[in-house]
Amino acid sequence: MRLLGTQLVCVRGGRQVFAGLDFDVGAGEALVVTGRNGAGKSSLLRMIAGFVRTAGGLLELRHGDPELTLPEQAHYLGHQDALKPSLSVAENLDFWARYLGAEAPGRDGLEAVGLGAVAALPAAYLSAGQRRRLSIARLVAVQRPLWLLDEPTSALDRAAQETLAGLMRAHLAGGGLIVAAAHGPIGLADTKELRLEEAP
Repeated sequence: MRLLGTQLVCVRGGRQVFAGLDFDVGAGEALVVTGRNGAGKSSLLRMIAGFVRTAGGLLELRHGDPELTLPEQAHYLGHQDALKPSLSVAENLDFWARYLGAEAPGRDGLEAVGLGAVAALPAAYLSAGQRRRLSIARLVAVQRPLWLLDEPTSALDRAAQETLAGLMRAHLAGGGLIVAAAHGPIGLADTKELRLEEAP
């Protein structure tokens, strides 16, 4: 499986964010997208996820499931942790697991991120780091080959960052792909880098 971007153009709010962008990431590889604020890191991830229209160029997931679109084969972890405060931790993850097409509740995801002990707690009581970990649990609860991670270590303490790094390594070892936007290290070695320069 291989994700390719060829001569991509992104325009948002009438402003060209980037143009002529090329990248290539294959199974078992992680691509870290870097650059200043406003250079288009989040826009690129949202474009791959199908939230931002491609103004030019081509996005292609080769050897993916031909019955599914590119966004349907990707997990998108953005800046906002999309949780319902009144639902419990487990209920939030179960909702996302069903929404994303899982056949069973996503309780394994809670254990993977160290939230099993607070499964019955309303999400309103979670700290920022716990909310981030609950969002990360979706990656484990529903298997998808492509992970799109926008500043994935945000709000995570060192132990949680190491947990996330372990999950990412396991995903890559299983033939998955990762595209991550980050200002610093994300805990993986031997990553590819795509640096975006701010448009004039």
